[in-house]
Amino acid sequence: MIINIQSPINKYYVQTLAMIFFPGEHFGDKEQEREDAPSLFLKTTENEGEIFAYVEACVNGTTAKCEYASPKVEYRTHERTLKLAVGGAVIGALSELVKYRPSWGMLIGVRPSKVATELLNSGLPKTKVKKILSNDYMVIPKKAALATDIAVTEKRIVGEPSTKDCSVYVSIPFCPTRCSYCSFVSYTSKRLLSLIPEYLEKLKADIKSNFDIINSLGLRVRTVYIGGGTPTILDARQLEELLACIASYTDTEKLDEYTLEAGRPDTIDAEKFAIAKAYGVTRVSVNPQSLCDGVLEGIGRSHTADDFFRAFDVAKRSGIRTVNVDLIAGLPGDNFKQFSTTVDKIISLEPENITVHTFCVKKSAEVLRRNMQVYSVRGGDAGKCVDYSQIRIQQAGLIPYYMYRQKNTVGNYENVGFALPEHEGLYNIYMMEEIHSIFSAGAGGVTKLVDNTSGYGTSGNIERLFHNKYPYEYLTEDRSKLFLDTAMEFYKKHGMI
Repeated sequence: MIINIQSPINKYYVQTLAMIFFPGEHFGDKEQEREDAPSLFLKTTENEGEIFAYVEACVNGTTAKCEYASPKVEYRTHERTLKLAVGGAVIGALSELVKYRPSWGMLIGVRPSKVATELLNSGLPKTKVKKILSNDYMVIPKKAALATDIAVTEKRIVGEPSTKDCSVYVSIPFCPTRCSYCSFVSYTSKRLLSLIPEYLEKLKADIKSNFDIINSLGLRVRTVYIGGGTPTILDARQLEELLACIASYTDTEKLDEYTLEAGRPDTIDAEKFAIAKAYGVTRVSVNPQSLCDGVLEGIGRSHTADDFFRAFDVAKRSGIRTVNVDLIAGLPGDNFKQFSTTVDKIISLEPENITVHTFCVKKSAEVLRRNMQVYSVRGGDAGKCVDYSQIRIQQAGLIPYYMYRQKNTVGNYENVGFALPEHEGLYNIYMMEEIHSIFSAGAGGVTKLVDNTSGYGTSGNIERLFHNKYPYEYLTEDRSKLFLDTAMEFYKKHGMI
């Protein structure tokens, strides 16, 4: 796509808006050579009271124009006012061309409830916040209500964050097979899986390094999350070795939450979950994604629906406090009838926590190499599937408590976590909303240092420290001193110690 901007607006913001209507589109210099490339011209002007945006877009010889004005009001920054003007003009023009109006309007970020949180923190009531999201941000009413309700719930759960709080993430980047939609750095070949014993030794040293940093800073660990990949790809002895290592550095009984991802039902057995329970794990995630065997086979999962039911029963019998189940709406080969049946069956099992994702197409995913048409503006049945899941799960007594969105999600829909009261996934909120620092151990892990001195809902300074993505590279790295020095400097600089 060719974009010409005469405005101080960030070009990436305009590109991301355009990708709502043209998922998978490219914006490099080569697009100038494409005769059929869509084009967009943007210009902004302003006076004392308003910012004006003008957009002219062209697709396949058809042109659409839109002018949009955003008033300057006291509860909005100049940057936000500029984005509203640009967003209104871009969406107005492209909606006319494509004949599609996105349900989330111009909210393009990972955290659609962030704006609602900011408005609530400014003292506005819920009803006013919903109206602003609908009127100013072009969000359809049911999505505006969802974002506002989640913002209220998150605020209640988070309370007043302390600068002394933190969480720990432990990465196990190995899987029994690779899903066709997967973009995570996870490894499945026999040669790479043979690295697990050596990887665990390095990981244990990395965990110690993280807790050394945490102790040096005088921090309290609120949650520990073991993710992947598929952590339960470890055998029982290896899993116990990992959990014993973590228990040697922190009192797991004092954690608010201790999560073990067990995403693949075919890696779950009673022995592993008994070990997890004994070492203080309070939350496990058992993820079918779908209960349609044909869909599972098509996306490269090596389990069946029956495997999931067996694994879920193991999880419930283990005595672990919270069992989460993940589903994906809009998977290739799925449809509304199959997905709604999956949702109903999952609800009948009475898990404490359900997360419904929307199928997202990543550039590195195998499914994209097989079928470029998986990119979808309207998302086919995905919208009906998402709506059905949100209605039915809430009818079952679970409340939406966190939400995020990804680029190139079919239909531009959201991912939402639902939970019974007191069973919310705390780490998900802390990580997504950047409530406090997250210290990460393992390949592909990212330590996120967060300055939360200004309180919840206020964007503070953030610094990220990256481990090598690939296990064979991670095995040779030693970044413990770098991470320690950087963390100490960050906390001192922002007056957190």
